Amino acid sequence: MKAAYIRRFGGPEVLEYGELPDPTPKSGEVLVEIHAASVNAADWKMRGGQYGAAVAFPHVPGRDFSGVIVSSAGFFKPGDAVFGVCEVPREGGYAEKIAIREAIVAHKPQRLSHVQTAAIALAGLTAVVSLEETLQLKRGETILIQGGAGGVGGFAIALARHLGARVITTASASNHDYVRKLGADEVIDYRTQDFTKLVKDVDAVFDTVGGDVTSRSFDVLKPGGRLASVAVGGAAPATTRTDVKSLRPKVDRDRRRLDRVAELVAKGAVPLPDIVEYPLAKVAEAHRVSEARHLRGKLVLRAR
Repeated sequence: MKAAYIRRFGGPEVLEYGELPDPTPKSGEVLVEIHAASVNAADWKMRGGQYGAAVAFPHVPGRDFSGVIVSSAGFFKPGDAVFGVCEVPREGGYAEKIAIREAIVAHKPQRLSHVQTAAIALAGLTAVVSLEETLQLKRGETILIQGGAGGVGGFAIALARHLGARVITTASASNHDYVRKLGADEVIDYRTQDFTKLVKDVDAVFDTVGGDVTSRSFDVLKPGGRLASVAVGGAAPATTRTDVKSLRPKVDRDRRRLDRVAELVAKGAVPLPDIVEYPLAKVAEAHRVSEARHLRGKLVLRAR
């Protein structure tokens, strides 16, 4: 099969494109012919060795995908269109085929293309777990979403609005119309405005940015508020406040949660993000764009 892979950690230049052996599914796994995979921040962090994970080289990155069942362990049948999110540290989405546990694969939404489905997989799963399960966001609450124009942030804006919350988000000026279209009630230009001077006493913060944005976000929470961050590693961020909750969402993979993502998009509760496509062979270029962190929406690699 054709695949994009790395033989060592490093910058985008370590990504190679070529032939690798087809994967062989184990008991309980399906073999999927991949049509599209999205590029996530986790992909280039893994490529750069930021996670410190022990991986076997050559390693195929890619945490989510959309494709067609080749062989099944029983739940699916060959030819079924599916999507899934890989379990860390096992990846493999940047390839023409993947072997993966059948229990963490779900039916692809019928009205979506493979490219569109790949764009909502990990981003949607992360937003659903973070808002519905970790923050337990409720109707009538106010949430600040840091980094609203990205894939996860954009899905989170629409989901929060669907759940009945008031949504404040940060985005560059060029993306203000985009995030308002997704459902943001108030938008702050992070380049020219200090959100800590404009926001106060929110019920929840969902952080996708990290760094000092995370630490300063605690300042805008009301007593009893909660912050969930997916941008600070595997543990909840530290805070000096004792009257708020600091949380790190545990983004477990399973079919039930993927079905929830598919349901939200299929019924129009969450609109599709803007999507930029690259052929799999241009993976290094795609990583450079993603790592610059100025992309609106999602970047998707076409494998076929």
